[in-house]
Parts: sequence; C-alpha cells; structure tokens
Amino acid sequence: MNPPLSHDVIIAGCGPTGAMLAAELRLHDVRVLVLEKETEPVSSARVVGLHMRSVELMAMRGLLDRMLEHGRRRPAGGFFAAIDKPAPEGLDSAHPYLLGIPQPVIVRLLEQHAIQGGAQVRRCRAVAAFEQDDEGVTVRQDDGERLRSRYLVGCDGGRSTVRKLLGVGFPGEPSRTETLMGEMEVGVPQEEIAAKVTEIQQTDRRFGLRPCGGGVYRVVVPVAGVGEGAKPPTLEDFRRQLRAVAGTDFGVHSPRRLSRFGDATRLAERYRVGRVLLAGDAAHIHPPTGGQGLNLGVQDAFNLGWKLAAQIHGWAPETLLDTYHAERHPVAADVLDNTRAQMELLSTGPGPRAVRRLLAELMDFDEVNRHLIEKIAAIGIRYDFGEGPDLLGRRLRDIDVAQGRLYGLLHRGRGLLLDRTGRLTAGGWSDRVDHLADPTAALDVPCVLLRPDGHVAWIGDDQRDLDDHLSRWFGEPAD
Repeated sequence: MNPPLSHDVIIAGCGPTGAMLAAELRLHDVRVLVLEKETEPVSSARVVGLHMRSVELMAMRGLLDRMLEHGRRRPAGGFFAAIDKPAPEGLDSAHPYLLGIPQPVIVRLLEQHAIQGGAQVRRCRAVAAFEQDDEGVTVRQDDGERLRSRYLVGCDGGRSTVRKLLGVGFPGEPSRTETLMGEMEVGVPQEEIAAKVTEIQQTDRRFGLRPCGGGVYRVVVPVAGVGEGAKPPTLEDFRRQLRAVAGTDFGVHSPRRLSRFGDATRLAERYRVGRVLLAGDAAHIHPPTGGQGLNLGVQDAFNLGWKLAAQIHGWAPETLLDTYHAERHPVAADVLDNTRAQMELLSTGPGPRAVRRLLAELMDFDEVNRHLIEKIAAIGIRYDFGEGPDLLGRRLRDIDVAQGRLYGLLHRGRGLLLDRTGRLTAGGWSDRVDHLADPTAALDVPCVLLRPDGHVAWIGDDQRDLDDHLSRWFGEPAD
C-alpha cells in the first residue's frame, strides 16, 4: 500500500539548484518538500560568483538586492581559461558584471527565499529508495519513513542517489587531476605573495592566491594525479602542496573553508524518466573553470520550475515537460565542451600554451571576445523554438517599460505579453499570462510573448498566431 499523497514534489538536495527549484514551484502554490542529508549548509569555497544570466534570474524574482548586499560586482572579462581580456562594451545585459558572492551565502539566501515562500526543508534526511507508478512516486527516506508525491527531482549532486537508483547513464571522463581550493590567512607580506604568484602563473594558470578581505586569501593549488576518496583536504594538505608547487607554504593558517575538486566531466543521458527528473550536478558535472557549475544548476531550476508546476496544475501542453530535457541537455553539453577546452588551455605543455597564446590574440577581436563571454555568462543561449527572427528563443534583456523595468513584471513567475500595438489580448490565459500594452517599450518588434523564464516564445502582431503560441506554451484557454 502506498502512503497517502502528502506533497506535489519532493526535491532531493537543498543546494543552490534544489533551493531555487523549491522557490520557483512555490510561486505556483505547488506543495514542496526538500530533503537534505546535511545538518547545515555545506561550507565550500568552490563557487564564488553569479554570471550575468544568473544575476538576471535573481532580478526576475526580486532577489537581486539581497544578493547585492552580500556580494561584490566584478568586471565581466577574463573568465575564459583565465585569459586576461577586458569585456567588450555594450554587452546585451542590464547587469554586465560578475557578482562575487560565496556559495554558502547563495545557498542560504535561496533556501530562506524558498522557506519564506512556503517550502518545507527537512535536514538530516536523504532519499534511500523510491518507486514510481502512473500516479506518483513513493520515496523511502534513510530513516525508513515513506512519503508520497506526484514527482521527485534529484538535485543531490554529482554522486546523485536519485540518478543511480533511476538507472540513468552518466557517460563522460573521470578525473585526471585535482585542485585544492580554500580560504585561509597567510603569514607573509602581500608583495611576496604577488611576486610568487606572478612567477608561477607564467606556466601554471591553475595556481593562485587572491586576497578576499579581512586578511583572508583564496588559495587555489593544483595537485598531481587523483587521490582516493572524496574526503575534504586538511590544512596540512594545503601546506604540503604549496611547498611542492611554490617552494613555500606562505605561512597559511586559520582556515575558513577547505575543499577539493577533480576535473571529471559527465552528462546524464536523460533528465527525465517518468515522474523523476534530474537537475544541477545530478545531471552534469565538469571542472569549475569559468565558474559555470552553480550557475548552470540554478538555470536548470529556473527552466524546470514553471513547467513542472504547469504539469501539476493540469494546464501543461502534452510535451511541455519534455522541453526541459530538450532545452537544457544541449546547454549542459556545450558547457562541458567549453570547460574541456579551457582545461586544455590551462595545461602546462608547450602545445596547449601555444594554442592559449593564439586564442589570446584572437580575443583582441571584439566578436571573438564577445562570443566567449556570452557563452560563459549564458546570455547567448537560444532555445530552438522553430523558424523565426533571431530574438525568438533567446532571453529578453531587462529593458525599460512604462511601469519601470521589465524584470520587475516577472516576479510572480507568470508569462508576459508585451504588446506595443495595444490591439492584442491574452484573454483566455489571463490566469497564467500577464498583458502589458506598452507602446513605450524599448523593442524594435510589435509584440513579444515571454515565458516565465524570460525567453521569447513568440514575436508578431497577429491575434490568431498569438493564440496558437499561447496554447503551445500555456495550454488550452480557461473557460
């Protein structure tokens, strides 16, 4: 006998992806339970920034001011393989910067946002097993309790229990090297550190010590080979490896966060099997070069949330939930490829170093530099919505509208018809789509239909054509 249905969605994992997904689902009154095996949010120095697209997502949901209070804006250039080139002018975003903010802070703010919206979070609980049928998923927690939900989403990291139990393949390459990353104090003058870092980075760009305030340094040091297991490193591990690479341990002491990561690169074969889905690191892992991992997971959640809510509330078109895999799997494949390329460019061999010098020359051309920055920052993504203008399938930047800024109109996670003609209507879909008749909008097209994730679903001025696209994305009109 299955237990009674207690939730619409159970999410395994309360990292940035799981917390973002929970918050997105709560915008649509979906009953959400998040199971997190850790007692407290994990302290990790692994990711320290939100790229432009993720910053835009925070603005779309009214979260950006909270993030800005805890972060620091940094220039948008120098991401690709750490090749030091400034960003070109006129990037297609109202937020053309990297927001430097530690991962634990991001997780905490997103979890608070989800809980304030009504999500339940149970810590010290993990998914141990599950079974799905035509009506739902029965989940057994590691304490033996059984729960019932309509859907289960695995946001439980690269070693995802949900993915393994689901039997989804995770092809790719295992780690060949490791890197230690941590935050700690040092015992030598900054000038000495800067000189040594400059010397080593002539041949090894993976090495670095960067001040991050309050006398604390962010230390990144490569390790030859791959260790056994995944246990966190110790301060002595850092000292030993710093002496091996730099000839000194810089007197490091008083660590705040210590972590290690490999360069394994893997992509789940499928993001959905029936009523069970995967997102974030459960669906893809790759080296953190370029800082794309956390951003990729948060963007997965943003793409999935409204679609899963539509499915639960019964108005989703038949194929809507399948577009999650169709749209996000190719994006992840592209991220994996560009991180592979970046890792090669960071290699110390003469061949990779020669290619790196050549690419640095090519990045002096504005179009090359712009293309690589848009790739890393995820503002160049275009989903395949069929034939149409180049804007179709892309996200719309935060433009000026009569009511202020466009993203301020997307806080509720609904679709939006931006109508410069004043002649169109979203009538039968008004419970899912807002309508703004705004002839002052900074657009060079008559009208656009935006999905809740800000991507342009339709461009035109014909009501019948609009109705067809409203049905495609938002189901049949209400009676």
